[in-house]
Amino acid sequence: MTTATTLGDAVFSLNMTRGEDALYKSSGAIVAAIVVVVIIIVTLVLILLKMYNRRMRTRRELEPKSPKPPVPPALDPNSNGSQQPATVTFDPANVHVETR
Repeated sequence: MTTATTLGDAVFSLNMTRGEDALYKSSGAIVAAIVVVVIIIVTLVLILLKMYNRRMRTRRELEPKSPKPPVPPALDPNSNGSQQPATVTFDPANVHVETR
């Protein structure tokens, strides 16, 4: 297919075969179809994740809850059974500041 368009003194000629012309005209439809397919795939994945999440939540809620066993305190050979938090004391008298 050959088309010629005249604009003032300039002449633009466009030579296209039928296959190229059809592909050019349908490229918008191809892009739209790809976008629709991607949206459908994302929607299906979200629905599957929602169903999986709901199934796991109901499974967790239905299983019996066992009481947590008491956690034994960490035994340090130097602690002698008493737990005291480590403390750091700051004595400002030990800080030496140079004065000029």
